[in-house]
Amino acid sequence: MILLFVAQFCGLDQAKPLLDSDLVIAWNQAVFRLAEEEDGLLTLKGVRCAAMMHVAIHDALNRIEPKYATYASSDRVEPVDPSVAAAFAAFSVVVNQYPDSLTELRELLVRTVESSENVSAAALLGKDSAASVIKIREHDGWDSEAEYHFHPMGPGVYAEFSEHSNTPTGFVFGAGWAKAMPFMLPSQDHFRSPPPPDIQSDAYTTAFREVKEVGRDSSTTRLDDQSHLAMWWKDFVENSHNRLARDLVSKHDLDMWRTARLFALLNMSIYDAYVNVFDNKFYYNHWRPYTAIRWAEHDGNPETQADPSWNNLHHHTYAFPSYPSAHGTASAAAMRVLEDVFGKEFGFTMRTDKVDKAGPFSGKVSMDPPTRTFDSFSQAAMECSLSRVYLGIHFRYDSEEGYRLGRQIGTFGCTEFLTPVH
Repeated sequence: MILLFVAQFCGLDQAKPLLDSDLVIAWNQAVFRLAEEEDGLLTLKGVRCAAMMHVAIHDALNRIEPKYATYASSDRVEPVDPSVAAAFAAFSVVVNQYPDSLTELRELLVRTVESSENVSAAALLGKDSAASVIKIREHDGWDSEAEYHFHPMGPGVYAEFSEHSNTPTGFVFGAGWAKAMPFMLPSQDHFRSPPPPDIQSDAYTTAFREVKEVGRDSSTTRLDDQSHLAMWWKDFVENSHNRLARDLVSKHDLDMWRTARLFALLNMSIYDAYVNVFDNKFYYNHWRPYTAIRWAEHDGNPETQADPSWNNLHHHTYAFPSYPSAHGTASAAAMRVLEDVFGKEFGFTMRTDKVDKAGPFSGKVSMDPPTRTFDSFSQAAMECSLSRVYLGIHFRYDSEEGYRLGRQIGTFGCTEFLTPVH
């Protein structure tokens, strides 16, 4: 069967073969292109597929030459062409998730397969590694539809604002994400965040006043750079941070083994960050600044002043509870993985050309400038987290806890999974 499968690719026009880390980068780009086209990255499917694919690549390589611990399959095999094994591992996962893209995926596969001799054994290894990962992730609940019931309006309680989220009445995003099976964390609630500040507390009052001022659309105190970073960081983490990883891998010439491990940990960490943070979000069910500021006369805190006409920088609030910040959590988890590979004191420049003007489907706006430069991954992650305050969609404590939670998740992944074989 495998010989017939491989034979499909013989005789096709061949581009320059993709080898080493370039092969891994090409498949990473392919996954996110397909995900963007299918659902705009508004589900877990894209990052889930990327995590599965990169784990399959990682396992295939480390069954040939064990440099790092494997995830799903550990038995060693006789030496085969690692590029072919990696390509078939990637192809087998992605075509399983995006079967309508078979022709496009075949074209990418053949660029490696046709350049090698004795394809069959390597192809079998890649397909077997992919099958092991696919089996583990069967029925993992990535597309669960968990029920959500709005609570009576009260101080600190998440409330509906369909006019601002541009979503149907009664809609809440992400409740099912809290029920999905993580890749690495033992459970969805493995890391429980501490409660957000009490609405009567000084900490809440301070955070309320800050976002009310620096997050408003007509703020006179938000700096130009803060307005820029607020919009610039809007791109979904799985998109922007994989783009950054591709750039860094290319510039710093990582070998295929290190590249495969990086992308596997990166995407598993982002996925688990979303699962864990949404579990926390629906556990605490904390309100958004949009509600808090407009309804402040009813919150029982004499130090908060209502503004019924208040709006934020991009005139949009995402339709799910506020605490902790999902964007901050996912970014901090991803940046922690990059820190594990490249080091703590590592400067880099990150590029984002366009972002949503407001919410999804609102059209794109160009970033000027399109790049931002950082001295470390932790600095970038904190800026990403705090960007949501200047955007006006999170309190500072949402962002700071998202950063802390994401660091925990990223550290857990880097220390417990795909560790070096000594």
